[in-house]
Amino acid sequence: MKNKKVVFMGTPLFSVPVLEMLIENTNVVLVVTQPDSFVGRKKELKYPPVKECAIKHNIPVFQPTKIRNEYEEILKYNPDIIITCAYGQIIPSILLDTPKYKAVNVHASLLPKLRGGSPLHKCIIDGYSETGVTIMYMAPGMDDGDIITQKKINIEDSDNVGTIHDKLSVMGRDLLLLTLPSIFDGTCNRTKQNESEVTFAYNIKREEEKLDFNKTAREVFNQIRGMYPFPIAYTTLNDEIIKICESKIGDKTTGKIGEIIALYDNGIGVKCSDKEIIITKLKPSGKKEMQAKDFINGRGKDKLLGEKLC
Repeated sequence: MKNKKVVFMGTPLFSVPVLEMLIENTNVVLVVTQPDSFVGRKKELKYPPVKECAIKHNIPVFQPTKIRNEYEEILKYNPDIIITCAYGQIIPSILLDTPKYKAVNVHASLLPKLRGGSPLHKCIIDGYSETGVTIMYMAPGMDDGDIITQKKINIEDSDNVGTIHDKLSVMGRDLLLLTLPSIFDGTCNRTKQNESEVTFAYNIKREEEKLDFNKTAREVFNQIRGMYPFPIAYTTLNDEIIKICESKIGDKTTGKIGEIIALYDNGIGVKCSDKEIIITKLKPSGKKEMQAKDFINGRGKDKLLGEKLC
């Protein structure tokens, strides 16, 4: 495969193992990624992780603001195939159709489930029992191309978006490596997606990060796991934003929704619609993440019990 010219398109850390595998096994002639961004209070310029990887390997980098208007640079490299993984923009049809082996995407879900930009989060938030990786031919619509190969894993209660991210990133790398030879020799399968089974995983909005204790304890538990360690779900206590990092489902059923109904050695029991969710790790505004026991000791049990989170 070393003679195959590849243009790789991706942006976040999730994409880096895939790019590194392609560098080792193919001829990556260009890396396309999102523009640099300013982050933090000091507004420091930060490169996308994929760009950092490309620079390390002396591969040219192209960062169009709008790929649909700036695709000519990519065609100049005359790629045999375009491979994408969490790039972040809709790719124009000319780029999908021009390469000899077309364009292939590594998507972090079992399509047609969870099309869109946040499948890592939504598989947990929406209570899926399993997820996985799909290698697919790209089409003009959002993640609606023909499926080539898939591999799945179970989602455990111990998983959060961070662990699922790491598992699927490596799985995507390995599955693509196994799949590429059949793409290049024309023996790969092409399976149409079943449109009746489609679900979506649109990008997480800020309002979705706020916990709603009117939901069941299981739903709140899933939301907390599905947003840790990024972007981290939050609630408010006396108008102070508190980010909630880890939790477990408790048994107590009395109390008002959102009320702190119990304090444990390392847990804060909050009433949901059915029973309590026990917060075990949290991040107060302006402070580092801490165990619930340290938060309780700092605030005082008498001041917390009976307070309401909303």
